[in-house]
Amino acid sequence: MAEIVLKRGDEARRERSLVTPEGVDLSLKLADGGQRLAAFVIDLIAMAGALVILIILLILLLPLLGAFGQAGLEALAILALLGFFLIRSFYFILLEMGPRAATFGKRATGLRVVARSGERLTADRVIVRNMTREIEFFLPLTFLLQGAAEGDGSPAWTIAGLVWTGIFAFFPLFNKDRMRVGDLLAGTWVIAAPKKRLSIDLFSMERDTEPEQLRFTDAQLDVYGVYELQTLERVLREGHRDKIATVAEAIRAKLGAWDDGDEDYVFLRAYYDAARGRMERGLLFGKRRVDKFDKPA
Repeated sequence: MAEIVLKRGDEARRERSLVTPEGVDLSLKLADGGQRLAAFVIDLIAMAGALVILIILLILLLPLLGAFGQAGLEALAILALLGFFLIRSFYFILLEMGPRAATFGKRATGLRVVARSGERLTADRVIVRNMTREIEFFLPLTFLLQGAAEGDGSPAWTIAGLVWTGIFAFFPLFNKDRMRVGDLLAGTWVIAAPKKRLSIDLFSMERDTEPEQLRFTDAQLDVYGVYELQTLERVLREGHRDKIATVAEAIRAKLGAWDDGDEDYVFLRAYYDAARGRMERGLLFGKRRVDKFDKPA
């Protein structure tokens, strides 16, 4: 019984409230230290796999560039350094800037990155939180490996590098929001994420309560994108009356005057079904709106 109480207490400490720009109060759960460590290890393995592929490609290019003599070998070295730099610097940035806001490691462990303000996760936030990883981990690790390879790494420098890396590595364990220094600077959280894809079962549920007169124009259905529909889906699943009323009021105001006299849930459900149907039809033609800021063509 004591273990259950401790577990519940830990989960309660990880719960946070995030208010979206539409005024929806969402309950989120922060990732714990074990989840973040597992995600980072998986990401390191993925990066190592990318490096292996890079090395194989360079080996395949060696006979071709080697035919140009010294200039070809120098070009090969430049390609190797450039490829290593891109993998190390942009693996995290490019994946977290994507629709899932998660690297392969975060996807595998069910995590994603969100902005603590409740707004859309922007590129500048992603860049800030990941560029600090150079100072936290890669830079001291590079110095340690370089010193070991050259055989001139003193014990003092080795200990200093390990201490430096350890301070940043264990920083999330010593603050209540489980934030890295990068998260602190960028204003982000790493949360235990719900399913990213819009769920088929909610879309295909019985719609006996949906009145036939609820119809939306294409312009009204294009007001929101995938991110907002995921938020709406979560609100519908949770079924909290106050949240449903708040979201319904916000969407009605966004769409213009709407005097249908229907219940908030019925209105939101009808809008969700119509917007999702239009979005899925658009995907057949290669059209995808990540969120409401991604304007349709």
